[in-house]
Amino acid sequence: MDLKEFFKRDRYAQLSDIELLEVNEGKAVTRMQISQKHLNGVDTAQGGAIFTLADLAFAGACNSHGTVAVAVNVNISFLKAVFDGDTLTATAREVSCSKRLSNVTVEVTNQKGDLVSLFQGMAFRKEEPLEKFFKPS
Repeated sequence: MDLKEFFKRDRYAQLSDIELLEVNEGKAVTRMQISQKHLNGVDTAQGGAIFTLADLAFAGACNSHGTVAVAVNVNISFLKAVFDGDTLTATAREVSCSKRLSNVTVEVTNQKGDLVSLFQGMAFRKEEPLEKFFKPS
């Protein structure tokens, strides 16, 4: 199954203009160009936009084994302001994986390589295959 094609089903990520660049076993990379629609009231990127970018990378990494994995706990820290025109890249790496749990760390960097956010997520790994939800476009 083509995981990049599968994750096009994430309608909220699509709405946010997030691109899934890479997904391999235990790893995923996403990218988003910050625009006016991503900004909050003080003209910096809204935390939810950055969270969504990191969350798609997290989903890619923990679902990369072909079975459904759903978040049970996530935490995000915002380390540096992000502005209109910035390009963010989220790199997710699965740091541990068992039959039932996947732990993933996601680093979000800007176009200069500066770390702007850290995301830590834990997912529950179900037994049902992702293919059950795959409907090629």
